[in-house]
Amino acid sequence: MRELNPDADLDKLIDEMNAETSQLHVPEGASNVSGSESITVAPPGRVEDNDPLGVMIQEMARQGASDLLLIPGASPTLRVDGSLKFWPAETVTQERVVELLEPFLHETKKSALAGAGSIDFSLRLELSTERSGKGMSICRVRVNLQRQRGELAAALRLLPSRVPSVSELNLPPVMETFTQSRSGLILVCGPTGAGKTSTLAAMIDQINRTRRQHIITIEDPIEYEHTNHQSLVEQVEIGSDAVSFARALRSALRRDPDVILVGEMRDLETMSTAVTAAETGHLILSTLHTGDTTQAVHRIVDVFPSEQQQQVRHQLALSLSAIVAQQLIPRIGGKGRVPAVEILVATHAVRHHVRCGALERIYNEVHGGQRLGMMTLERSLADLVKQGEIEVDQALQRAPRPDELKRML
Repeated sequence: MRELNPDADLDKLIDEMNAETSQLHVPEGASNVSGSESITVAPPGRVEDNDPLGVMIQEMARQGASDLLLIPGASPTLRVDGSLKFWPAETVTQERVVELLEPFLHETKKSALAGAGSIDFSLRLELSTERSGKGMSICRVRVNLQRQRGELAAALRLLPSRVPSVSELNLPPVMETFTQSRSGLILVCGPTGAGKTSTLAAMIDQINRTRRQHIITIEDPIEYEHTNHQSLVEQVEIGSDAVSFARALRSALRRDPDVILVGEMRDLETMSTAVTAAETGHLILSTLHTGDTTQAVHRIVDVFPSEQQQQVRHQLALSLSAIVAQQLIPRIGGKGRVPAVEILVATHAVRHHVRCGALERIYNEVHGGQRLGMMTLERSLADLVKQGEIEVDQALQRAPRPDELKRML
């Protein structure tokens, strides 16, 4: 038999794929490919309703809290409608945090916590019929466990059991039209706690209910659980199903997806792969921690080395579909919060500005693009004030251009 010539590039690709395969999630009790040893995976975290942590989660739901903070030296603290509310209970200690959460940490999570100092995971609380009555029967919580002052602290976020719609989130109707795109990059931006995850979940649900698509979500951790409607939905959790966003995204591209949700674009490799995937015919949805739409474009371009930025601007000009920047603002009277949004639609003019690096002109396109569904944050804030939803002072605190908001009011 004729001996094949060695191919260094092919060998490298095979090595990379073998390395990824060796880190795949293996069901409990299953053995690895070689059969030499068994890989045991901890089952999903389930909280009993009479467990101390389960009682805390039920109290969160009863008071309508979005978050519970367990910080040593302070009382348990709830966040209700954006404001902190101290729970009249004993002061939290590190021993109490460990007692509550250690039962849900398998060895992989413990190693990650020891190395990085912070981990994220999700828990599920299933209430008995007697306790749930006509109310909540299943409740999910996202947990962030981190070190501060040398001690462990925790932040728990209550996750709704049902995926909300775009209209239920009080978002502009134009955002439903974004889900009709067959390809491109859609970004949802804003600070932590601005509702980005809920917005993306609503958009994924809209696609799921109206189109026959293969949807893959990559999250850390999975927050909203989607069931198949018109579409087929796969959900990948970082830490349990994949080691990183970048690797999970590369793997997803081999699985014939139509739509990919990337929970967060954190690094150069993830951004590069996402932009390329959007450019080559996939619909990519993701988040960035930026304050407005122009900053989002800056953030992506600036991550790359200077010699690559011109190429990235060209790719982004071709692939960008829309950018939404949002904030959640307390309603008058303290009854919930309402989103203020800035919306950028990638028109021909916007793509030209991105390609040429004239990002300072993008705001003018947003300001003048109302007939296309675009909206500045100042316009959104002004509308909320006029509708009696929020206070003027709250709007002025959040407006990037307060003088423009005052003119509108």
